[in-house]
Amino acid sequence: MDVNEISKNLERDEQETISLIPSLPSDIDFNGTKLFKYQSCWYDSKTLQGILNFQRGFKPQETDIIVASFPKSGTTWLKALTVALLERSKHSSNHPLLSDNPHGLVPVLELRLYTETSKPDLTSFSSTPRLFSTHVPFDTLQGALKTTPCKVVYVWRNVKDALVSLWYFECANLKIKIDEERSLLESMFESFCRGVSYYGPFWEHVLSYWRGSLEDSKNVLFLRYEELKIEPSAQVKKLAEFLGVPFSVEEEESGCVEEILELCSLDNLKNLEVNKIGKTARGVEHKNFFRKGEVGDSKNYLTPEMERRIDMIIEERFRGADLKF
Repeated sequence: MDVNEISKNLERDEQETISLIPSLPSDIDFNGTKLFKYQSCWYDSKTLQGILNFQRGFKPQETDIIVASFPKSGTTWLKALTVALLERSKHSSNHPLLSDNPHGLVPVLELRLYTETSKPDLTSFSSTPRLFSTHVPFDTLQGALKTTPCKVVYVWRNVKDALVSLWYFECANLKIKIDEERSLLESMFESFCRGVSYYGPFWEHVLSYWRGSLEDSKNVLFLRYEELKIEPSAQVKKLAEFLGVPFSVEEEESGCVEEILELCSLDNLKNLEVNKIGKTARGVEHKNFFRKGEVGDSKNYLTPEMERRIDMIIEERFRGADLKF
């Protein structure tokens, strides 16, 4: 295909996207952003543009690894663990996590690589396996993977903790004080409950990957954030096995598992110089990705009535699925 033909195809794709997005169902989220419903979930127009580019142009390789999650569900930790597991035999001192944030090392396909074009330059991802991330639900991801069996690792978290984490993240990015923005949390809560939230509904997101893991457990690993916190060693060994880089007996005996957990711990990552001063390619300060990481911290911010309401919604939506907070 010559340059002119490629250019014509890109122009055609852009025109198709321009006409598609306004035709989709739309709604307004908690901060007044117009969201569009595409394949059962909600996105702003720029993110949706990236998703369409990604679905249209991504050429997966069987060795690819994709880290997936609903926003603020343990994404940063899972990215760090995945990098550390894959890189452990390559670096003795100059580890990638010491010089870049996990989000720089594992870029989001639809938010960074495919935002502007369906044919981005991926030459920097020449090593095997290529490591990417996404926040789209599994059904949408499958549209881009087509029939190529990439490894997909998904982490999910109690939606109440994810909601509070997102609230803190939004306030940090906007540089506003938490105690002045209780109304923002209440608005976000209403959006979450309605299911009209960025990358939501939460339950559709989780269920899509849960079903995917049941249908293809060889290529889709379904992890729970709370289990990673309770039994980190067992879960990290499970992750390593899934990625095709299991720990040897010698590595376990020498404390390699514990070293990786320490390297990727919240306290260690948040105190690395690169995470104190750096920014992502999209301008988000690295330090904003690290807060408490605690299980159940949402009870300190949500009212009992808010908690009951979310619990009732999730119980109804997860009925029939072996999923509990």
